Amino acid sequence: MREISMGKNLLGAAALLTCLSANAGSGDTVTEYLDANSARYSDLAMSIWDKAELGYLETESSALLQSTLVEEGFTVKTGVAEIPTAFVASYGSGEPVIAVLAEFDALPGISQSREPHRDIVAGKNSGHACGHHLFGAGSVAAAIAVKQWMQDKKIPGTLRLYGTPAEEGGSGKVYLVRAGLFDDVDVVLHWHPGAKNTANPSSSLANKSAKFKFRGISAHAAAAPERGRSALDGVEAMNYMVNLMREHVPQETRIHYVITNGGAAPNVVPDYAEVYYYVRHPKAETLLDIWDRVLAVADGAALGTGTKLETEVMHGNHSLLPNETLAAAMHANLTRVGGVQYDKVERVYAKKITLTLGLDEDQTGTEQVIQPLKMSSGMGSTDVGDVSWLVPTTGLRTATWVPGTAAHSWQAIASGGTSIGSKGMMVAAKTLALTTIELFQNPELVMAAREEMLQRRGSGFVYKALLGDRQPPLDYRIN
Repeated sequence: MREISMGKNLLGAAALLTCLSANAGSGDTVTEYLDANSARYSDLAMSIWDKAELGYLETESSALLQSTLVEEGFTVKTGVAEIPTAFVASYGSGEPVIAVLAEFDALPGISQSREPHRDIVAGKNSGHACGHHLFGAGSVAAAIAVKQWMQDKKIPGTLRLYGTPAEEGGSGKVYLVRAGLFDDVDVVLHWHPGAKNTANPSSSLANKSAKFKFRGISAHAAAAPERGRSALDGVEAMNYMVNLMREHVPQETRIHYVITNGGAAPNVVPDYAEVYYYVRHPKAETLLDIWDRVLAVADGAALGTGTKLETEVMHGNHSLLPNETLAAAMHANLTRVGGVQYDKVERVYAKKITLTLGLDEDQTGTEQVIQPLKMSSGMGSTDVGDVSWLVPTTGLRTATWVPGTAAHSWQAIASGGTSIGSKGMMVAAKTLALTTIELFQNPELVMAAREEMLQRRGSGFVYKALLGDRQPPLDYRIN
């Protein structure tokens, strides 16, 4: 892949942004609208927080976002890519086509109230520990603000919002990509809740996952063990060999697993066992090489234990392809908007959360700061990656959580369910809206972003979904 120097791209982007200075005031009505309607979008986000629906099961959350967009004059196509909770909302016509992404799925196995101490909600086994309730509502707020600006100013072009379910392990966006729903899009913008305010051009880890299902023969574990073939032995043999393999893969590799079924009783040789694996690496081609080795290990484990193996690929995401041109524009607008400002009550709450984080030093106060623009490499994975290899894409993070909070934690659920989360969300909504306006006003910026994407991809690039031809696993959070 051909690399582009950071300095050259930022200088080019800065030159393009200079062309927009005459239009700098055009975003004032957008930010004023968002300020005036912040309570509305906070309520929308908190309704989704309360529901905490899991991937591909976000029926009510998706419906809330769709109805809000329809009320504001968007045309909404629902059930796209054969996913009931996926949708595409559109306003306007013609070029350019600028899109904003929205997510709304929660995580399983983690529950928390809004209290600044560990407080599990009885009867609830899911929570927005990655802040996707804010992601969805904030993106919708930005899209509606831009739509009103387009309508008032009679701006040509098409604005879209993509409602993308099941980011957490379901690869929802990959199915939308595979269905061709991004084929005519010029630029895609997104954001994510976090503990800092950043708009860096960033990469991520490519990721592929599967459930390895071993089937054996049941028998009495004491009276006739020789008649049995333990499916759990197959799982344990696979795990042992994969753990040996860790020494012999590139150090950037990440391999995780959890045994999802290990049998029901110790005195019965289990005839079924299952282990769920994730494999990650920054480069998709390296990931696939490692993946083939994991598959070979699974086959060997089945052969050695006399069991049969079934492999079900669950999801697969490409890494994020950075776009410095777009990131510079996003960062300029984030700087213009500014960080999150706590009131007295929020400062007290933040101090209480901070005491639970085990930090060496208190990071509160950094929620006000916009981090410097720099290239970054994330250690997570996202299905936005697949979009970014086909359409110029950039994103930002805002301080929706108390500084120092990690994603997928109870602290993220708690603070993300308060006004701290809402304030961070509105910073993101304003930044997304202002950047979208710039893209509609400046075709040179759109063109430069596409040129950078093509250079980074390389001339021989051909997109291929890492999850293959499997259909959306609509029941992956049930089974």
